[in-house]
Amino acid sequence: MKIMSLIPARGGSKGIPDKNIADLAGKPLIAWTIEASLGSKNIQRTIVTTDSEKIAGVSRKYGAEVPFLRPSEISGDHSPVIPSIHHAFKWLAENEDYRPDYMVLLQPTSPLRNSRDIDEAFEILYSKKADSVISVGEASPHPYLMKEITPDGRLKNFVADPESKPRQTFPPVYFLNGAIYIVSVEMILNKNTFYSDKTYAYVMSQQKSVDVDSEIDLVIVSKIMEYSSTNNIR
Repeated sequence: MKIMSLIPARGGSKGIPDKNIADLAGKPLIAWTIEASLGSKNIQRTIVTTDSEKIAGVSRKYGAEVPFLRPSEISGDHSPVIPSIHHAFKWLAENEDYRPDYMVLLQPTSPLRNSRDIDEAFEILYSKKADSVISVGEASPHPYLMKEITPDGRLKNFVADPESKPRQTFPPVYFLNGAIYIVSVEMILNKNTFYSDKTYAYVMSQQKSVDVDSEIDLVIVSKIMEYSSTNNIR
């Protein structure tokens, strides 16, 4: 079976300039994801899709392939990720006659996800004969504790009558943490989706689910890395 990872890393970033190559604990942010992919026993190729020569150079330095640059028309602030996936598959098929069976989408803004997480997600894929496996984290605070604000400023429950339930009875709720998407290439090419009735969850800790979107996130992730290293947490 042919399995590749695809790391999307466009050059433009409003929150943090050059976010994908910003320094995190002595390495560019994207390097942590590249190393996690290269360390997986299931992934044979690690490919970065970017519109930036600078990101391409850094990615190659840390061992990733960057066989093409992504066109600017699918690299804007609001560009969805699926067109960049289609572009990568099309380029690889036409230029290398390479057609993978599964793709692992690894976003560089999830640097706390490691090779073990990827391989554990693959264990679910194989055991369940899944179309896709997607990583999640447990939501905190719980949606039962969320409120809406009406146009005139009043508080309104987001979920009906949550106060009638003890917190201990709240059902577990999960959010997409963006760290790992393993998907059948056939499904994403034909249906343009990561989801089917054979999509399974890989649950990650809240600690590993931190997403880097701002300068303070870089500080938080750096401290988590320092703490994990000191206490031998993997």
